Formats: sequence, structure tokens, C-alpha cells
Amino acid sequence: MQSVVETERYPMLEVHTKKIYDNVKYMVDLCNEKGIEIAGVVKGFNGLPKVVDQFVEAGCKYIADSRMDQIIRLKEYGIKSPMMLIRIPMFSEIEELVKYVDISLNSEKETLDRIEKECKKQNKHHKVILMFDLGDLREGVFEEDELIELAIYVEEKLQYVELGGIGTNLGCYGSIKPTKDNLGKLCDLAESIEEKINRSLEIISGGATSSIPLLLDGDMPNKINNLRIGEGVLLAKDLDEFWGYDMSSMHQDTFVLKAQVVEVKNKPTHPIGEIFIDAFGNSPTYEDKGIRKRALLAIGKQDFALDDKLIPKMEGVQIVGSSSDHLIIDIHDCKENIKLGDIVDFTMYYPPMLYLSGSNSVHKVYR
Repeated sequence: MQSVVETERYPMLEVHTKKIYDNVKYMVDLCNEKGIEIAGVVKGFNGLPKVVDQFVEAGCKYIADSRMDQIIRLKEYGIKSPMMLIRIPMFSEIEELVKYVDISLNSEKETLDRIEKECKKQNKHHKVILMFDLGDLREGVFEEDELIELAIYVEEKLQYVELGGIGTNLGCYGSIKPTKDNLGKLCDLAESIEEKINRSLEIISGGATSSIPLLLDGDMPNKINNLRIGEGVLLAKDLDEFWGYDMSSMHQDTFVLKAQVVEVKNKPTHPIGEIFIDAFGNSPTYEDKGIRKRALLAIGKQDFALDDKLIPKMEGVQIVGSSSDHLIIDIHDCKENIKLGDIVDFTMYYPPMLYLSGSNSVHKVYR
């Protein structure tokens, strides 16, 4: 806990750039040892340019984002690294895609044809990674023969669109775990395509942070040479808490939320009256713990979305719940005397980082 600093603006997202650099450099070196290059995924913090600088300096081969406006902002800021669009392009953004993006993920022939037409118009070349769906059921061609045919089509029929490689996504929708077997299938497909086009593919992209355990266990198929990594270098919590890996060599406090106390009261822990629904249409349940000391913080779901993904740094603080604009914490067991105007700190999982970094109501400070 901190007392209020009159010159600071709250709520605040404190961004520790050196710690982020350390994390990215650690992962870049780890992957490079295995012949794998990293596309640093920056959408998780809304592409804040000063943070992207750390990805570039730490050695990411590509800067990867899913939002065109963030890519354009980074280009205008001066980022020189090749830009990768990791959401399949919309028809409405193909002109900007060709102008600002070096490589994109694709799965539809018509989209590729439209990119080719725009490339010809702008007299530019554009590289593509064709996505294959290994069972997670988000983006990607689902049939092997279709992917091979699409790859041959790009290679032989398109002049400005270049076949950079193939890739897959696992875990983001269907929660499918990357394994030696399913990524091995992607590698087999790559070999089939290489035989057909009589050359090696530049990129075999084996997924995201969820693929790192294969690397750590020494089970990553040798042909995988690219990973698209965001959370694994930003917070390093998923690999630690969900996968059981010791990530003590990486910083987990790279982003810290600082929120100000606006009320301190002793109140019942169970609402009084007929319980219906909250502001978001949910019907919560409440545990009656009697009268407890609580603090109200001036930040809410509009800023962080999920209060259960925030982690109080102060011992004894428990998150009770939140509304659009307020976060309620239980401070009954705190050794410190929390009072009006004090600042309470939180580290976080991925979802709050995503929302806080994009909230105009949250002041960003770089340490």
C-alpha cells in the first residue's frame, strides 16, 4: 500500500519496461537455442509503443498484433520490425494490410485473391502464413488436401502474394493442448507442401504461449521454427499456475494496477433485501461472514473486466467483487491501516492487462 502522491493520477497502470525486456530476452534466447524465432504478440497490452520497444530490443523477429489500428500506430511511431497480423484480414482492411503489414495469417482463397489484387495496385509484395486447424476449431483450413491445394495455388498462381509458410492455433478457443503428435501433424503437412512446391517453407508456426511446454520438455518437433508469444513473456503466469512450470526466472509483476481508496466502512457481507440480478444480468451468491471492514476503490469492470483475475499485493486483502466503476475489497484482516486516499496495488492475469492497457480512464506510467 502507498499513500497518495498528489501529482499522480489514479487509477494507474504501472508498466515496468526493464522487467518486460528481461522476460522477452529470456524467451528469445531460449527459443533461438532450439532454432525457433519469436513473433512477439503485443495485443495483450494494446500495442503500447514503449512496451513494444522492449520486444524489438530483446530480439523478436516479428511484432504481431490482431488490430490494424495498433499496427498503424506502431508504424507511425517508428517500429521497423516486420509486422505480422495474427487475425485473418477483413475485406475492409486489405488496403491497409498491404500498406502496413509484412505478413498475415490466412485461410480463405477469396481473401488471398483480394490481397493479390491490392498488392498489384500498390506494387508491393505480401507474405502469408496459411493456417491449419488441428482441432481447436477457431481459424484455419480443416482438410489436409485443401491446405495443400491452397499452398500450391499461392505458390504457382499468385505473383505478389508470397507463401511464407503454414501455422496453427491451439488453446485459444477449443482449449486443445499442443502436443508432439498434433504439432507433428503440422510438420508432416509442411513436408508434403515442400515436396509439391520443390522448396522449403520459411515459417512453420507452432502456436502461442501454450506451445512453450513442449519446448521446455524437449518435445517440440524439430521443424517448428516460429512461435507467436504474448502472455508467456508479459506475465509468465499461465506456464507457472496452469502448466506447473517453474518460471521464477521471469518477472510476474511487469504490470501493476494502482487504485485509490474512496470509502472505508464496516458493513455486512450479505446484501440486505430480495436478491435479483446485478448490473450485468448475473445472479451472484453471497457468503454471510458477518460485519467486516471493507474499502471501496475507484476502478471497476469497465477498466479490468474480471476482478477475480486481479491479485492483491498486500497481505490480508481479499477481493469481494466489483461493479462497472468500483472494486470492493475486504481489509478486515490487514495488518496495515488502510485509510481514505491510500493506494492499493494489484498484479494480474492476462484479462485485466488487456482491458487496463486499453482503458483511457487508466493512467499509464512507465517505470
